[in-house]
Amino acid sequence: PVANATITPDPPAHQVRAGDPVTLRCSVQVGSAPVTFTWLHDGREVAQGPLLELGDVDVGHSGTYQCVATNRLDGHRVFRALSPELALEVTPWGHRDTAVALGVGRTLLFLVLLLGVVGGCHRWHRM
Repeated sequence: PVANATITPDPPAHQVRAGDPVTLRCSVQVGSAPVTFTWLHDGREVAQGPLLELGDVDVGHSGTYQCVATNRLDGHRVFRALSPELALEVTPWGHRDTAVALGVGRTLLFLVLLLGVVGGCHRWHRM
């Protein structure tokens, strides 16, 4: 019987940006052929086969993914192995970088203005 189904994401990060290609691979540690694979996204069946190629992901691809590996012994008994859930979070493109860049830009502007005020006050007192 099949056992120890696992998901390997490519890229290996659980957080990806919108527009990035993502592929999930399901494999089993134990199980005689033929093994079939069914993919679940948030508990709903979405695809068949050992690979789930999401292509250029968007925020709608966020959620949990699982694969169900199945095989038959003696043509009658069906065995299933459910993988652990893989949580995938898709962030809007540039969301994090834009926020950081905006924060750094504002901080630099504040420091330049502060230095200008301090320099102006210093000159005023010397006169």
